[in-house]
Amino acid sequence: MTDTTTHRPVGRLGDPALSLADDPRADPRMIAVLGAFGVTGHADDAPMDRTAGREALLAFVAAVEEGFEGFFTALAEPWAPVPGIVRETREPAPGVTLHVHRPEGADGPLPVVYQIHGGGMVMLGATGQAYVHWRDELAAAGAVVVGVEYRNGGGRLGAHPFPAGLDDCATGLRWVLDHLDELGGTHVVVTGDSGGANLALAVAIRARREGWSDRIAGIHALCPYVLGTWDRAPEHLHSLRENDRYWLNRQLFPLLAEVYDPGAGNVDDPTCWPARAAVDDLRGLPPHLISCAELDPLRDEGIAYHRLLLQAGVPSVGKVDLGLCHVGQILFRDAMPDVYAAAVREVVGFAESVRP
Repeated sequence: MTDTTTHRPVGRLGDPALSLADDPRADPRMIAVLGAFGVTGHADDAPMDRTAGREALLAFVAAVEEGFEGFFTALAEPWAPVPGIVRETREPAPGVTLHVHRPEGADGPLPVVYQIHGGGMVMLGATGQAYVHWRDELAAAGAVVVGVEYRNGGGRLGAHPFPAGLDDCATGLRWVLDHLDELGGTHVVVTGDSGGANLALAVAIRARREGWSDRIAGIHALCPYVLGTWDRAPEHLHSLRENDRYWLNRQLFPLLAEVYDPGAGNVDDPTCWPARAAVDDLRGLPPHLISCAELDPLRDEGIAYHRLLLQAGVPSVGKVDLGLCHVGQILFRDAMPDVYAAAVREVVGFAESVRP
């Protein structure tokens, strides 16, 4: 990517030494928060590569998970609770827990937002404070929100490679579709961020294969992690170089991918890595909204997926939020309330827009 005013490459394409804090595109409010945590410089090197062996990789993922959970908890702790939200859990199958959030005293049925948490499909969980708050905010905006706890490829919930997590997401989604009246819902859209966006896109492809994608009203994917082969990424995915080490180090992605899909045995399966989809895999899918962040290494794989959807004739809106890091839309509730509120409106507004 180039700066349209100077016609020079931007980010680390123009200056390999550039850090997130020094990039003139970065939102200064975001930099202030990240700077307080000491994460505005270049992200650390990965201590190994994907050939390190499963035991070492699982230990690495466990350590990374602990760090991210601590960071997200520290961000979310000051956020004021969302009033008027009723929470309950359901267990549609062994090991699959659904966290249901609804606005108290809602008048009439509401759209259902099926939320899949991020973490590269190998870490984090639905009960993290930031994700609980996110679901509360979506519910307060006028939706029944169902967050799914699925089996990760690694981390504290155990090591369950592909397709375990996707199986759980599909099981939970089908239960929600079958219990719309009980939930007080009109229709269902699926949303996810990062690895959760991978699973949101993948569950739609799987539903199409199995003949039930017409029951899903829409898919919202925030900063999707979908490529599967970052070590030999296409040259047109400039963001992998332009924004490398801006909070996320590109070297991390193949390690997470190896934990999720050991030996890359499913690298060409679009339900594992949606970027591998062909046009025929996507035809007839419900409307999508692909939301990317300008300073995210993963930005361009999300944009490429949006364009693939359009080639397949799928209604899709693609957008890039300026000045933000990976999933920055939902990280800075207090420092950037306008950005966070816009992200809430985006999901619930999309859900309303695809109402049957």
